[in-house]
Amino acid sequence: MNKENVQIPNDVQDRSSVAWQKLCDYIDRLAETNAEEFSPGEELGPELFAQIYTLPESIAKLKHVKKIWLYGSSLKRIPPEIGEMTALEYFDPYTSYDLHWFPYEITNCKNLKDSRVSTRTLYGNYKNRMGFPDLNTNPVRYSDEKVRCSICRSEIAYANANQLWISLWVGTDILPLLVNSCSKECKDKLPQPPDNYVTFPHKGGSTLQQPTMDEWEYWKQNGEVVDLEETDPPESEKVIPGHHLIKLIRKIWDR
Repeated sequence: MNKENVQIPNDVQDRSSVAWQKLCDYIDRLAETNAEEFSPGEELGPELFAQIYTLPESIAKLKHVKKIWLYGSSLKRIPPEIGEMTALEYFDPYTSYDLHWFPYEITNCKNLKDSRVSTRTLYGNYKNRMGFPDLNTNPVRYSDEKVRCSICRSEIAYANANQLWISLWVGTDILPLLVNSCSKECKDKLPQPPDNYVTFPHKGGSTLQQPTMDEWEYWKQNGEVVDLEETDPPESEKVIPGHHLIKLIRKIWDR
């Protein structure tokens, strides 16, 4: 288990850069044309795209986008406004190795059924149990002076926001999500996390106890096909035919 708590940086983006301006212009064009795909890496090119560490809040205007392509990005965070992309069906930030968490608001994308995330880099993932940063000492701040409650959407000052971590299904992955709660009533409305993850909303920190379970046990309990190149079970438990170096496609059963 990895207990080390990585610090969450705030003010990650240079919003005066050419890369940022081009990304904002690209989003405006997609919104005007009702585009269905958002692929900033393809639009900006690798050099400029590597300078993008968060997405503009204006992604809220992308009401018709069904697919997001963020493969190989340098992103460190995604703004809560992604929850306003109501048509979103597919989310792909694969190999974005600095994305360790996501906003709770992504659960508002009710059409989001498929995702591809580098889960080994996520806080709390079952493969390495990376520690959650302590929100008491390292609160997250966005660009605005106030934030909206993740549950009821009321505007609140950061001083009154109760920030919490929770792990939930999003698409086909279990993601660590950051919640901004305005009250106990809103906190109590949060859904129950899945088995083998911390079972309640929490503040993180080095004292947090996470479940422990190796990858083979996870496969047996949850029906996930894993890559046997990385996980080689005992001979008596090998129920998947074929050589152990064959890479199998990861597939999680339909909830």
